[in-house]
Amino acid sequence: MAVVLESLATLSVLVFVVTSMLAMGLSLSVSQILDPLRNASLVGKALAANFVLVPIVAYILVAVFPLTQGQSIGIILLATAAGAPFLPKLVEVAKGSIAFGVGLMVLLMVVTVVYVPLVLPLLLPGVEVNPLDIASSLVVLMLIPLAIGLVVNARYDSVAASLQPVMSQTSTVALVFLSVLMLVLNFDNLVSVIGTGVLLALLVFVVVSFALGYVLGGPKADTKSVMGLGTAQRNISAALVVGAQNFQDPDVLTILLVGALMMLVVLMVAGGEIGRRSDLPIDIGEGVGDSSDRQVVPE
Repeated sequence: MAVVLESLATLSVLVFVVTSMLAMGLSLSVSQILDPLRNASLVGKALAANFVLVPIVAYILVAVFPLTQGQSIGIILLATAAGAPFLPKLVEVAKGSIAFGVGLMVLLMVVTVVYVPLVLPLLLPGVEVNPLDIASSLVVLMLIPLAIGLVVNARYDSVAASLQPVMSQTSTVALVFLSVLMLVLNFDNLVSVIGTGVLLALLVFVVVSFALGYVLGGPKADTKSVMGLGTAQRNISAALVVGAQNFQDPDVLTILLVGALMMLVVLMVAGGEIGRRSDLPIDIGEGVGDSSDRQVVPE
């Protein structure tokens, strides 16, 4: 039974990532994604938050909390991997700038592929990281579907308009299904870390990371929420690739799985609360004001 559930969870991840990327591409243009990233100050703050401040937070936490070596390694892995495929869905829930969310996700994902192989061996001596192993899954599952969606939207507007709601709804269903499966499959892992300080350490990690991104997100509410969510939601896929290849300690993978669940629950709740407090419809792009532009609306 567990094997079946794990297979369904893997399939749910694939369906969620591919359909959410297609949905984003079908609703946006390349210029809408790139325009928010022309703000050099905002991009610089995003990079500093994700690749400097968050790893510092992780190091402070592993020094303060009584964690095992494997648990400490897991948190460090989470701190170094950014650019999560869940970000656009979180931004949609929070009614933030979808275009900035997708642009930020791609930016962080590309930097992660270069950053992790260079920095992680310095933080964790003995670790060997093949950037191709990280890049291959991210490119195939995220960048290619996003590119396909962008091409269809640019060339076949009516097709994109009809497909986008289907892809968006499919990704939402897959995310709900995945959340339930993660709770079921990781129940023993959750129980095993209760009372060890791990859950509190991960909660502090997520909350502080969100706060750092939110504060550095600029004056606009829709970019602040994107920066907060983008900084707190780490790239679990990249972290799992590195963890599975380099560590035999089961505590490492346990932390990554529990961390993934913690981030999903906390940030979905946070995004929903931000969205409820917003009186504005979801913004698909900065400075794109053509009345013919389609708006991505939450289901």
